[in-house]
Amino acid sequence: MSRLIIPLLLLFGIAFSYPQNSIKTSEIYVCPPCGLKCDNDEHDNPGICSFCNMKLMKKEDLKTIAFYLQDRVEVLDFAGPMEVLSYAGFNVFTVSATKEPIKSQGILSVIPDYTIENAPEADILAFFGGNASPTSKNPEVMKWIKKQENVAYHFSVCTGAFILAEAGILDGKTATTFHSSLDNLKNNYPKINVRKNVRFVDNGKVITTAGISAGIDGALHLVAKLHGLNAAKRIAYNMEYDNWQLGDGLILSSDNPYENRISTADLIAFEGLYEYKDGNQITLKINKKDGDLYTVIDELVYPLYHEEDDIFSNIGDDQIFFKRNDENKIVGYSLENDEKVYKKL
Repeated sequence: MSRLIIPLLLLFGIAFSYPQNSIKTSEIYVCPPCGLKCDNDEHDNPGICSFCNMKLMKKEDLKTIAFYLQDRVEVLDFAGPMEVLSYAGFNVFTVSATKEPIKSQGILSVIPDYTIENAPEADILAFFGGNASPTSKNPEVMKWIKKQENVAYHFSVCTGAFILAEAGILDGKTATTFHSSLDNLKNNYPKINVRKNVRFVDNGKVITTAGISAGIDGALHLVAKLHGLNAAKRIAYNMEYDNWQLGDGLILSSDNPYENRISTADLIAFEGLYEYKDGNQITLKINKKDGDLYTVIDELVYPLYHEEDDIFSNIGDDQIFFKRNDENKIVGYSLENDEKVYKKL
């Protein structure tokens, strides 16, 4: 790796293992669940876990989500959202009607963490497609769903919507499901406003998605609602998931995470060639597809995410502060905890 690439990678957040110098707060920070001994550690300040190198998160932001799985459930229906939500630091566990191993699509064996008899409470309940009909007609499962009084959000992918429908959770709401099952959902549950040609529907506390990859979109949308749009963007980047079109769903809730995005017209002022350490230079450009600034380093694209005003962050969530002159033009930037201003050339 050349001398030029090393400082640039530090600027754009590739070195995740370096600790952050942070102002002490009264918040409690924890490591996102990773299955290691650091899961139980608590910290007074934000930063990086010294054991697993994951970024610490506020304890109050740690959400528990129960993935209900049934035999022959679609692999990607649950595995895609599981990838997204685990990246986001959610505490994910699996539940089924019994402790018997599940065969996902007749291929993948999954042993549920819990049954409906002993599953702990969760902030979010999620249901998935693939042989969902027997589950929706199982009175014991319906009873379990209905008695979960402290659930903040319900989430479904594909025909998992039928499980929510049978439990009455979609009554009076708008919903979607797998494209070949839309008419079935509409005809069998007339209290639901079934929508076609949408990737997901957000009713506020209930999110339903279309099939398979749309579940990833819906999970990213849920992260954007709970942790902010930039957190979801970082996850999509790390997953190399470029199918996500921001806001490509029916959003009926007031907490729309895409409403206050900086416009492409406003980003133009930040484009250009800038100084960097040791006499090196970097170029910032606009990615018109997703509306973020980016730079190309060693043929790889690294994004910058707008936070507020003239403050951006990199993929490592380190802040970058752009500077303006008296004529309101961008003249340079400084890095977090660094007073030096690197000029725009």
